[in-house]
Order: sequence, then C-alpha cells, then structure tokens
Amino acid sequence: MHRDELEAYLNQLLDISRFHDYCPNGLQVEGRTQIETVVSGVTASLALLQSAVAANADAVLVHHGYFWRGEDLRITGLKSRRIALLMNHQINLFAYHLPLDSHPQFGNNALLGQKLGFVETGRFGGQDIMMRGVLGEAMTLAALEGIIARTVMRPPMIVGDRARVIRNIAWCTGGAQGYFEEAIRQGVDAYLTGEISEHNVHAARESGVAFIAAGHHATERYGVQALGDHLVQQFGIRHQFMDIENPV
Repeated sequence: MHRDELEAYLNQLLDISRFHDYCPNGLQVEGRTQIETVVSGVTASLALLQSAVAANADAVLVHHGYFWRGEDLRITGLKSRRIALLMNHQINLFAYHLPLDSHPQFGNNALLGQKLGFVETGRFGGQDIMMRGVLGEAMTLAALEGIIARTVMRPPMIVGDRARVIRNIAWCTGGAQGYFEEAIRQGVDAYLTGEISEHNVHAARESGVAFIAAGHHATERYGVQALGDHLVQQFGIRHQFMDIENPV
C-alpha cells in the first residue's frame, strides 16, 4: 500500500488530533512510498531499526519514536545514527504515543487490562488516559502479583501488604507513576503502572493503596503489536513484532 494511505488510516484510526502529546504522532521519518512489510516494536532503538533492515522492512511502527518535547533539536549522536540508518535504507518510521495508550481496541491500557482480567469501569486523569476498574475476581495482592509476573514475563516491584484483598484497581502503562495520588483519590485498592519513583513508596505506605511497577517496556508491548496485526488483516501487508529486551 502507499505510505500516505497508511499514514492517513492510522492517524484517523487512532484519532491523533484529539491529543496534546509530548511528541509528534504519525509519520516521523519518511522512507519509500510503497509499503509491503512492517516491523513493530516498543521503542525506535538502533537495535530495532537494525532488525527492521534485516527483515527488509518498508516501515517501522513504534510507541516511542523521536522528537520529544524539550529534547535537543539537533540531529547528532544517537539520534543521528538512528535516523541515518532509516534514511539510508528508505525505511519509514511511524510513531504513536498517547493515542496508542488510550485507544479502546489497540491501546496499551485496554490490552493490558484484558490480559490481566481487569474489567474497566471508567477513565480519569489528563486526556482520559488512566483507567480504573475491578478484578474479574477479588484476590490477594500476592496472587495478583503472580498473575502479573506470568503475563508480562517479569516480576513486578510491589509496595503494599501482599495479604490484602484487591478488588478495585487503577492502571496506566509506561511511565505514569506521577498519577499515583490521583489514583488514590479514586478509592482503589491498588495502582499498576510501568515505573516507580522514590516518592511513590511513601505515598503507598501512607495511603494503604498498593503500588505495582510492572515495567515500562513490559507493559507497553501489546498496543503496537495488536495494531500491526490489524494492518495484516486490513490490508494484507506483512508484519513482524520485534521484542527488544529492556529491563526497565
């Protein structure tokens, strides 16, 4: 399919005009016009781009792309090497950040909740990114920890009483630890995100609301992978998800 057709489809599907984001969403680096093979991944690291070159990809689809607000605007160093690799091989780079967190079908939050058996009851926070809901069945924090570890394939960091029964939960994938106190005000028993900061520990201890940090990369594998698979069904293009290991 044509690059412009793919960009227009993704931009409309993910409703990118609705979001005030930290980076541009959509086509970030322009490559060849015809797209037959897409490689997806969480972050547009050099390792992912090298995998895309090896796979003869025409486009790379990621959650974390380039040109973040406040970063150095110069194309030097790591950014230069990454962009040069894309341009030398005429590979397009598509990146979708908050739109891919929020989407009800392909969103990281929606898909992580489904995999963990959470039932969404509402959204809150800026741009309605945050989710709240209930567990499919109430369980101890220790039991929930085990389910999370098996799902995201890494042990989460937990601050809370593992014997406490968890019924209500709020969650947001990635680096959403700054929303913890807002989640506490929602009256939940636990909050799940990707990362944890020092002050979150004290807030968890003082509020009694458990904090679960399950990994930024680990919690955000699902949206871009599902979106790539959707493109296969919709347009018949080839798609391969590359999971570049990341301990954070």
